[in-house]
Amino acid sequence: MKIHQTAIVEDGARLGADVEIGPYAHVGKDVVIGDGTIVKQGAIIDGHTTIGSCCQIFPYACIGMKTQDLKYRDGSVSYVEIGDRTVIREFATVHLGTSDGEKTIIGSDCLFMCYCHAAHGVIMGNHVICSNSVQLAGDVHLQDYAIVGGCSAVHQFCTVGRHAMVGGLSRVVQDVPPYMLCGSSHGDVRIVGPNSVGLSRRGFPDATVSLLKKAARILYHDGLNRSQALARIETELEQTEEIKELVDFYRNSQRGVI
Repeated sequence: MKIHQTAIVEDGARLGADVEIGPYAHVGKDVVIGDGTIVKQGAIIDGHTTIGSCCQIFPYACIGMKTQDLKYRDGSVSYVEIGDRTVIREFATVHLGTSDGEKTIIGSDCLFMCYCHAAHGVIMGNHVICSNSVQLAGDVHLQDYAIVGGCSAVHQFCTVGRHAMVGGLSRVVQDVPPYMLCGSSHGDVRIVGPNSVGLSRRGFPDATVSLLKKAARILYHDGLNRSQALARIETELEQTEEIKELVDFYRNSQRGVI
């Protein structure tokens, strides 16, 4: 381990092999940090926080502080969990859960850029990217490979589906369906169509992208209500894993889908 002489690592903190703690960083007594993780200067990691291996915590990030939720009661024990190889950039904040046992979770291989905020109970899957200044309210769920563009805000309890992309400066107040691209126009967030570029980069075959384009056309351009559109998708399109997931997402949404 390499711990700078000006860093504070409280008694009880558990640090893995080859962990580096930079100058003026602070690691609390209930923190667990995995092998090879680097905590750069001035970062603060507190609370019941577990960070995986080979992560990078950049200067002045703040992880594991008390939630801003007014329902929090002093003495509650809640958690932050961060997976392996995740990068938390400068001045980002990740808060503890609100109620006893609640977890705020960021998965593995994620990129949480400068000034991003994850409130209490946020759950981010693996390979998620949040660009600069993304603000995630309480209990937001970003599924695997989701991307949220810079300066976007996601309302509490919303879900962004797998492989979806939210354009920058978006105000997300309903769920974003998997595999889709949404963007902001005059303050409204709308589905543009499948996230074709992202899906191609991740190795999805052209046939799958084509099917998703057909599904988006039925949902958003054929003048059908939601039930009619989903029924047509189920009867007219090949029922691949992606199409089934898209239909299930619409049917199981609690906040409604954009």
